[in-house]
Amino acid sequence: MATPSADLYGADLQLLESVAALRERGWRVVVVTPSRGPLLERLTALGAEVEQVPFPVLRRASMSLGGAASLAARSPEALALLRRVVRRVGPQVVYVNTVTLPWWLLAGRAAGVPVVCHVHEAEARDRALVRRALAAPLALADVTIVNSRTTLEVTSTAAPYVRRRLRLVRNGVRGPAVAPSPRARSGAFRLLVVGRVSPRKAPDVALEAAALLRTAGLPVRLELCGTPGPGHEGFAHELRRRADRPDLEGAVTFTGYESPIWPALERSDVLVAPSLGESFGNAVVEGQLAERPVVASAVPGHLETVDPGVTGLLVPAQDPEALADAVARLMEDGDLGRRLALAGRSTAEARFGLRRYGDELAAVLEDLAPEDRSPAAVRPGGRRPRPRHARRPRR
Repeated sequence: MATPSADLYGADLQLLESVAALRERGWRVVVVTPSRGPLLERLTALGAEVEQVPFPVLRRASMSLGGAASLAARSPEALALLRRVVRRVGPQVVYVNTVTLPWWLLAGRAAGVPVVCHVHEAEARDRALVRRALAAPLALADVTIVNSRTTLEVTSTAAPYVRRRLRLVRNGVRGPAVAPSPRARSGAFRLLVVGRVSPRKAPDVALEAAALLRTAGLPVRLELCGTPGPGHEGFAHELRRRADRPDLEGAVTFTGYESPIWPALERSDVLVAPSLGESFGNAVVEGQLAERPVVASAVPGHLETVDPGVTGLLVPAQDPEALADAVARLMEDGDLGRRLALAGRSTAEARFGLRRYGDELAAVLEDLAPEDRSPAAVRPGGRRPRPRHARRPRR
């Protein structure tokens, strides 16, 4: 399994659930990452073998001419290194955790090993050229797993030639170890935003909504849990400057990264998810599993996790006034918040459970692996084993 970072955000957390599911089902798992971070200790605790190998990661910034040229210059050396890693490990399947690692798709194919790519992000708001460029490496994968109907539709539109090789496996999200309890209201109403501090996650919209509520005389506090994504340190600085202005002074807490997230959810009254785009949105499901009402932007990924008025409230993206109105509604109607929280938890447990996720993920990989699961069945440098899905077409 190749993954682009050792952080503990959406795709990283989902990798942990993938590893846990496969280990429970008897697979040997070797995870390769180019960096160090908190993910590594979690992987080791699950019984995975972890290797740190320097390899490039495709970023959106790489879509520029300079970025593309730099990656192209590094590609031959990276591909040779990764192919050696695949030959040495001798896997039945190479699992690539996101489409930002095309070198691993090439390395697996060059070594004659079946390859699966797990796509966690695909947004229609990206330019068509960017969507096509990001999806193009999927032509190298035997199977591409997508985490939502949104990801499925965007990916199949950008790369129609891989449509028959797409498999929908919705995320499995782990709930809190202890049954959640409603927060005892005292003092200000607490809003929580969880996720990377980046423009796409739009925490600035949450700040403006909190400012509107406070200006209207409603006592609210806002907590931001997350760290800046690469290149977004300036954006995080601007958020802090905004929070120091009189209408928000002393009302915003920048917690930084927090894992597990359940203590932050326990001290909140509502989870706010103002993202400009999501393919799935684990934070929303975590809020539901923590039995907190959710107010989320009405972007495609959230439409799959929030049934408006039943398991949460949806508001237009980039609309702090609508977000403030939804929070005020929850402040005024405690019964509504409790109904949303209870229905959200029940629905999230049913739709996004770990057992279902593990069974579906393992089925995809078992269908892809050679019939003979012994190490001798993998023929590095030899003819590519014909995966089972090639002999037994699946819709």
